[in-house]
Amino acid sequence: MNEKALGKRLADARRAAGLTQQELCQRAGLSYSTLAKIERGAIKSPSVFTVASIAAATGVALEQLMDIELADRPAKAGLADKKRSKTGVSFVYIDVNGVLVRFFHRAFTQIADEAGVGADVVETLFWRHNEAACRGDLSLQDFDAIFEQELGIRGFEWKKYYMEAVDPMPHVEEMVAWVAQHYRVGLLTNSLPGFLKELMSTGRIPNENYDVIIDSSEVKCIKPEAQIYEVAAQKAGVPPEQILLIDDGRTNLMAADRLGWHALWFDDFRPEESLDRARQALAF
Repeated sequence: MNEKALGKRLADARRAAGLTQQELCQRAGLSYSTLAKIERGAIKSPSVFTVASIAAATGVALEQLMDIELADRPAKAGLADKKRSKTGVSFVYIDVNGVLVRFFHRAFTQIADEAGVGADVVETLFWRHNEAACRGDLSLQDFDAIFEQELGIRGFEWKKYYMEAVDPMPHVEEMVAWVAQHYRVGLLTNSLPGFLKELMSTGRIPNENYDVIIDSSEVKCIKPEAQIYEVAAQKAGVPPEQILLIDDGRTNLMAADRLGWHALWFDDFRPEESLDRARQALAF
């Protein structure tokens, strides 16, 4: 990649969109120093996710900014076109909460305010029953009934609080699109019944054509239990050493590592850095 040529294309796209560097930084979620260095060609191989953010903010196709010739590319890569990373990864599983969406802790505060109790009371009650609900041992109706009884909130619906509290993680849509283009990709999540489908149908998470979706409430086991990783590996159809898990939970990653998977921790406080590390881990 010619960094100076790329920097010029990005600067030209910004000016054509009538944006100052500061305005583009706000739209694309970049720091001023990062953008200035990219436009000067001072950053070697800028992250494709960063360039994708600039493309979206300026209304220019990513392929045009990257100077990729579209005429010679298939519309969608087939299985034969999928990559194997330098480290041997051919299948990528991505977690949902804390990776594709920002976590839902603010829901605890809202519920606590309505119930007139401390947020710690709500969070403790949630974690006490969350695993059983995610495993499918406890129905969503029974889960809601426990909160209604314990907190005195009539007609309590956890799904409503959850959906109002989660936001898409910045830049992950570009990450998922890039991963899906080059690798087989799946979701591996601890989720209450029906939550994952609603996240996808409402556009809160990228609605890609995932090769595999492992929803804990459907397979009746949860991370970090070994069984869910065994199910996921079987569905992926590749050896454990060819699977990468991107997850924000270190316990979940350690469980994957023990079974021979690759593991990459996602820091939701620094999503762009995490996305850069994911790209580096999937270099081919």
